[in-house]
Amino acid sequence: MKKVIGFKIVLLLMFLGCKEHSKKANLETKTNEKPNIIFLFSDDQSFKDVNALGNPEVITPTMDKLVEEGTTFTHTYNMGGWNGAICVASRAMIISGRSVWRAQQISGNYSKNEDLDKTWPRLMQTAGYETYMSGKWHVQAKPDSIFNHVGHVLRGMPFDTPEGYNRPQSSNDTLWKPWKKEFGGYWKGGKHWSELVKEDAVSFIDDAAKKDNPFFMYIAFNAPHDPRQSPKKYVDKYPLENISVPESFIPEYPYAETMGAGRKLRDERLAPFPRTEYAVKVNRQEYYAITTHLDDQIKDIIETLEKNGLKENTYIFFTSDHGLAIGEHGLLGKQNMYDHSMRVPLMIVGPNIDKGKKIDTDIYLQDVMATALDISGIKKPEYIEFNSLLELAKGTQTKSKYSSIYGVYEKASQRMIRKDNYKLILYPKTKEVLLYNLKEDPLELKDIASNPENITKIKSLFNDLVQLQKEKGDVLNLELIYEDVIQ
Repeated sequence: MKKVIGFKIVLLLMFLGCKEHSKKANLETKTNEKPNIIFLFSDDQSFKDVNALGNPEVITPTMDKLVEEGTTFTHTYNMGGWNGAICVASRAMIISGRSVWRAQQISGNYSKNEDLDKTWPRLMQTAGYETYMSGKWHVQAKPDSIFNHVGHVLRGMPFDTPEGYNRPQSSNDTLWKPWKKEFGGYWKGGKHWSELVKEDAVSFIDDAAKKDNPFFMYIAFNAPHDPRQSPKKYVDKYPLENISVPESFIPEYPYAETMGAGRKLRDERLAPFPRTEYAVKVNRQEYYAITTHLDDQIKDIIETLEKNGLKENTYIFFTSDHGLAIGEHGLLGKQNMYDHSMRVPLMIVGPNIDKGKKIDTDIYLQDVMATALDISGIKKPEYIEFNSLLELAKGTQTKSKYSSIYGVYEKASQRMIRKDNYKLILYPKTKEVLLYNLKEDPLELKDIASNPENITKIKSLFNDLVQLQKEKGDVLNLELIYEDVIQ
């Protein structure tokens, strides 16, 4: 009898041992799974709209924590756009992997399945990722045709609010308040759109935590795009007397009409002409407030990851589709080639990514797509024109794969090249050329194109720009105006 009992105990111990071994094996398998990837995408957020990136006026503790916990690319650019809706081009580039003009060519041609197969989420699916999207879309391919799961799909910008334009005229102009829900905009539907997208993301993460598949999330907020609305408590964080006027402030940009960003452009009509310091301060106050509100939504998403034990095996990307002027150089919008409108924040947090590191190498924000493919083990297809940032982030690569940065607005309104700490801006319609020494003049305050000693630099940059045009499929013939430009 004792022998039987002893034998049963041995069997039980063997069973428990096997079970424990099985548990460890499963744990090992989970540890070795592909990492999750979350892409957090804001709208109209300049690199100057993050506290940890040099602006002490804006309150962004969550974004600051991303800077602290990961690697930040401090010189990240969008190429521009083919019309006033710069975000359309930016998002078409990031979803397709093509540069601006080739992205335009295919953006309206997503009817064929082979075109859909080449998009970012479809590529992620080939590596076993569950793909999810919620928020602003503004791409012609339908989200549910390329993502496994789709939350709320929001339009390019919140519904127009006529009361939000040409204001404030003076301190007596008090009709508009960012928290007034009767004006619609972000409040249309009853809940602020940033909160709506946040709740979608939190719900998906809670559900995904119960499953084994890795996930890729494309979370696109409309904020801080106008109308810059947020609850009153956020606006109250920014007393107007604490808001400074940008150093580059002027009442009106002298080349606005020439470059296609004049008084008729929607973005520019948000504030009165000529610009006043008071109007700029109010617009910046509201810009900061909606940014802080956005920051709190991102905080909830990241805390949900932590609560579910998923953060350690998740890469988080945060960037924006382009920047915004908000009173710099006499401009309100993003339809220009200045850094405040082309340059965005870009932070990467995740396994084996250095903490608190800042890299000043010039890159494009659309490099995020190629980086995600790299992380997930997908070989980058030849048609993708952007590059992975993983080696730069891990310190195994030190130089950018781009010798210069290309910028464009509309077919013939603006061209730009940034190279070797110089920026050349060209307005082809009037053959106006601007030149900035970015090392000595990072705020782009002093145009040095008229200095005779800079003619060699202008010629060199112009020739490089023509070469960039050929690489990007830009058909505008700048060579026809070459002699006039360099005189």
